Order: sequence, then structure tokens, then C-alpha cells
Amino acid sequence: MKLTHQRKTLQLKETFSIAHGNFDFRNALLITLSHEGKSGYGECVEISYYDISLEDFEKKLEIISKEFINQQIVHPKYFFIYLKSLQLHSFLLSAIDCAYWDLYGKLQGKSFSELNDIQNPQLPTSSFTISIANIDEQILKIKASNWNSFKVKCNHLDKENFEKLLNLNKKIAIDANASFSLEDCNWLENSGFGQKLLYVEQPLAIGNFSGLKYSSTVNWMADEDCQDISSLPKLKHHYQSINLKLMKCGGITPALELIYEAKKLGFKIMIGCMTESSVGISAGIAVASLCDFADLDGANLIANDYAAGSYVENGILHLSEQAGLGIALIS
Repeated sequence: MKLTHQRKTLQLKETFSIAHGNFDFRNALLITLSHEGKSGYGECVEISYYDISLEDFEKKLEIISKEFINQQIVHPKYFFIYLKSLQLHSFLLSAIDCAYWDLYGKLQGKSFSELNDIQNPQLPTSSFTISIANIDEQILKIKASNWNSFKVKCNHLDKENFEKLLNLNKKIAIDANASFSLEDCNWLENSGFGQKLLYVEQPLAIGNFSGLKYSSTVNWMADEDCQDISSLPKLKHHYQSINLKLMKCGGITPALELIYEAKKLGFKIMIGCMTESSVGISAGIAVASLCDFADLDGANLIANDYAAGSYVENGILHLSEQAGLGIALIS
């Protein structure tokens, strides 16, 4: 098996504004695993507020790539044991794990659903992300869109804006990006507005969830507070839902473990994404049928997608029936 990598620059269709800053592009790293004429693809992106360095990743890949030549083709859950021994950052671990799932499926001639015995996968719809902006600009973007579900990003709680958003007759979620206070959360519970939202994602600063109480009226969703499966027990009395991102948890293999454990504990699950090409989004859509919500608009936000596979159109997830994750490079 051969491991190669390539830098990519993902140009955004418009400036993406979140609480962490404004972005016009994302640097990405494409991972390719090849064997017997088949190639599998995975991807990770450079996110400054996660302290990601693609240069460091590339140095690590130069060291470990020689080892892959002698690795046997086994089921991904067994191959992941080897990957874990390499002590990789979760973003790079995810890229390689997803590439291996894609390669393994192509070698076996089976789709991800077939490999995991997922019968008649039922897919949630995806939200579309609305960047931080003044409320009138956000509303104009929502009205101009053909999507029906939206995740509106904000960097503080503006009480007057909630009624405007909920009057749009669209499905609205809020991504607070850790910008709310505990008093803001109490207001959402008591005002009646919170129960009309799909969910409120990461309302409080990371690690400050102890003051947040599990609510039957507001669907509090953990994002950065849920890093991996070990986070779940301490979150269950504070959050109804978790946002699972493949890069955050280390790929498809640990994501499957996290999903099954989260369901046992009663969590609802969203499969989320970062700004990714169809390489990363195809991996997310592969596990989407196991989740309750989806936020997989990453490839829809970029102007130069370099791959094809599963995709999202106006919020509808289209799952590739091709072998592996169904990913093919187009440029």
C-alpha cells in the first residue's frame, strides 16, 4: 500500500465569518492510499483555532509513509489499531482512516453501507451555514436560499433577533460559538424561543458546561465540549445532543464507536463538518444515516471542489452507491 499527500487550497465562494475570525480560503491536505490499481482518499483542513499545522503533518507523513508499503489490507477497524499506534493528531488520523475506508471498499467492491450492513439508509437533511453578520443581511441570505434548514452563527445573544429569525418559516439552529453567558441560556429556556430552534450549539465557553442543565425545552448541543468518546459521560446531564466531526474525533472508525456509545447514553447526534471538499463531505455523508442531524454544507461553500462523490443539494444528502466512499478526483 502506498501513501501520498498533496496540498490543496479551498477558495470560499464568500468570506466565512465566525467568532474565531473571517476566512476567504482554507488550506487542505489530500491523503491518497493506493493498492492494486485502486485509490482511496481522505482529507484534513488547516484550522488556526485548532492549532493545526499542515507543515507538521507533512513532516510526519514523510516519516510514516515508508511503513505503509508493508502494511496488510485488513478490515478498517483492525487497520485503525495500527494507525492509533502512530500517535497522529486527530485531523491527520481522520484523513488517513477515511482514505483507508475508501480504499478498502473499492478493493472489496462494496459501498460503506454494504461493509457495515446498513440496510436502506435513511439520511437526515443538512443545514446551511449563515456566517456572522448583521441580522438583516443574515435574513436576506436565508430568504434567497433554496435550503430549508439553516445554522445561524453569532458571537453574542441578541434577543431581538430571535423573533425575526423564527418568523421566516424555516428550520433555524443557532451556533453560539461559545459566546453566550449562563444568563443568556436561562433566558432562552424561559422565553419560549429556545424550544422553537432545532438546537443551540456550544452555547458556553469550552469546559464551562457544568452550569448548563439538560433541558427538555432547548436542545443544547455540544461541539468543542465533545472531543471524543471519553467526553460523553460528563456531558449527559448538560446536553441533549453532540456535534460529531470526523476530523475532531479521528475519523470514521472512532466515529462509529462514538455514535453507538452516544446512542446508548440517549444523546441525539449531528454529523458536522468544517470547510471541506467533497472528499471530506463524502466521508461525513457515509455515516449520516446513523445520525439525527446533519451539517454537511462544507463543499457547497467552496468555489473549487476538486473531487466528486456523495453530495448535498439544497439540503438533501445524496449518498453515493459506488464502492468505498465513492470518491473520485476531478482536478
